[in-house]
Amino acid sequence: MSNLLQINEPETPERIAPSLQAFLEMGFRPLYLAGIAWALVAVALWIFWPQLLQGPLAGVAWHAHEMMWGFVATIAIGFLMTAGANWTGVNPMPGPILLAACVLWLAARVGLLAGTSAMFWLGFGAEAAFFLLACVAMARAVYGTRNRRNYAVPGLLLGLGATDVLYLLAALDGDYTLLMQRFNAGLLCMAVIALLVGRRVIPFFAMRAVPGLSIPLQERSGLVQLGAGALAVLFVLLQWQLPLALALLAAGSVPVWQLLTWNPWAVRRKPLLWILYAGYASLGAGLLVAAAQAAGLPLRTAVHVHVIAMGGFSVLIIGMVTRTALGHLGRPLAVDRSMTASYMLMLLAFVLRLAALYPSTFSALLLQGAALAWIAALALYLWRFFPWMIRPRPDRAAAPATVIVSKRP
Repeated sequence: MSNLLQINEPETPERIAPSLQAFLEMGFRPLYLAGIAWALVAVALWIFWPQLLQGPLAGVAWHAHEMMWGFVATIAIGFLMTAGANWTGVNPMPGPILLAACVLWLAARVGLLAGTSAMFWLGFGAEAAFFLLACVAMARAVYGTRNRRNYAVPGLLLGLGATDVLYLLAALDGDYTLLMQRFNAGLLCMAVIALLVGRRVIPFFAMRAVPGLSIPLQERSGLVQLGAGALAVLFVLLQWQLPLALALLAAGSVPVWQLLTWNPWAVRRKPLLWILYAGYASLGAGLLVAAAQAAGLPLRTAVHVHVIAMGGFSVLIIGMVTRTALGHLGRPLAVDRSMTASYMLMLLAFVLRLAALYPSTFSALLLQGAALAWIAALALYLWRFFPWMIRPRPDRAAAPATVIVSKRP
């Protein structure tokens, strides 16, 4: 009897054949995998084989660039191309355009790593084209459907790409002060995007998962957040320290206040939610640390960078790429042990990296430990999600592949 039942059951998702059409169905599939895999490789190179990082973009300049634009911005674009389809009803990057974006992204990674001047310019051009393509694709969807609520998103993507171009030009000139100024501009531009996304989707996810939980829309505080963040990017480029400190104070205070209204205690037993709350809290804390530094407090330069980038972006990313991928792949919205382990490892990597910033006899060991925890966290994600990402959704495997816009952010 049990054998008969097993014979008549539908084919399990793991046995569904991989499909290029399914893989290129939505932006999150290739771009999540590309960003996560590259972050794993890039940190391994930076910590364990830094001698390989030579050429116009070398050493710490390469590391900072690849973490910000090669990893964080790539995941953000993958999310926005997918969320944009929900917001507008139009897929910003249908299959052929998404394939072109992936080719540009890969060419940028190879070119900027290769170490020769000619390859640097190849990577530079491919990188600029990648961000321009993302901006145009989002603009086509948002402006074409008059989706006024998201009119700022293409501009933010354009700003992210522009700061990338400015950073690469500064790296070519060898001007470290200018390089860090432009890196901070890119960091804040990405923070504005992360705050915009987080403010919208985290309450939505929480209210769907926790019965009876009600969270206000907070549109006014969102506008303050967006305006303060945009001003902070401008003040970084103008080098106006006091206005920068005030803008960062406003941009960092708003998410802290928002989190208090989101009832964090209600999500303490739901890893898919508390990991997002933790990342959002760290993002706000990092902006407040940046405000303190801009105001003249004697803090190490790298502290605010790692609180924002590792505690904020990376913790948000490991939670977001899990939650959104599960939803869009038609999987149950529940974590298994590998997913929970990846969350804990990412948090451990963040703590160890902060500890390694302060000189001690254990700094090198702490740094290597942080790198290993980071690599393990991302490897677990790839191990779990890669087989699902390259196959059609189980509920669509028997039907011809079509792009069906999900109603999940």
